[in-house]
Amino acid sequence: MQHDQKTDPTAPDIRRRRLLFRARHRGTKEADLVLGGFVERNLPAFTEAELAALEALLDLPDVDLADWFSGRRPVPPEQATPMLLRIVGETLGRPPGGGLPGGGLPVRSSGGASAEGSPDGGRDPSPAGRDGMPR
Repeated sequence: MQHDQKTDPTAPDIRRRRLLFRARHRGTKEADLVLGGFVERNLPAFTEAELAALEALLDLPDVDLADWFSGRRPVPPEQATPMLLRIVGETLGRPPGGGLPGGGLPVRSSGGASAEGSPDGGRDPSPAGRDGMPR
């Protein structure tokens, strides 16, 4: 199928450029760096299915993405797509599909909180909350 890139917004090169722009301009510097860098490195090789998965991922809130990318919170099962797990793995310095006992990335079970064997269920053990204020 031939695309006229000047008039067809679904043309492959336009789609890829838009995805790269969206990944680099998220609203938080951390998300810009993580997503922008990942997309820039991998975009040329993405299949159509991977482009669709990336588009869906870019619709997720930055706050959640930042928590998952940093390992502060495990990825919930309903969001644990191969694309997201690949980015989380790269960000945390793990090979795709590996790095933790059992070969997986931290994913919260559908039954509630977990933090890969953490005795406190993944809660912050510090006396201050996530905002730095005492509890």
